[in-house]
Amino acid sequence: MKHIGRTTLLITLVFALSTPVFAAPEDQPTALAMAGDLVIARPIGIAITAVGAVAFVVSLPFSAAGGNVGEAAQKLVVGPARATFVRCLGCTTSARRKNLR
Repeated sequence: MKHIGRTTLLITLVFALSTPVFAAPEDQPTALAMAGDLVIARPIGIAITAVGAVAFVVSLPFSAAGGNVGEAAQKLVVGPARATFVRCLGCTTSARRKNLR
């Protein structure tokens, strides 16, 4: 039972800390937003991507039977991976910055 409580706490912390609420407008993230993203959000994103990959593999027979393998892969693996590895440091959207100065 303690494990369920810890898991619930971890999930709550992931959702609370994974979005940089202190981020500035998208084009100019602050140093604080970048540091928080690097120290808090990225490691959590890596963990979520790994858990999503495991969940995808476990759900694969059911997704294949239901005909939604692509959708399951997108939601469980690709989306979290994109948010973790493609998003610019301190940004809130999963897109590469076009203006690199």
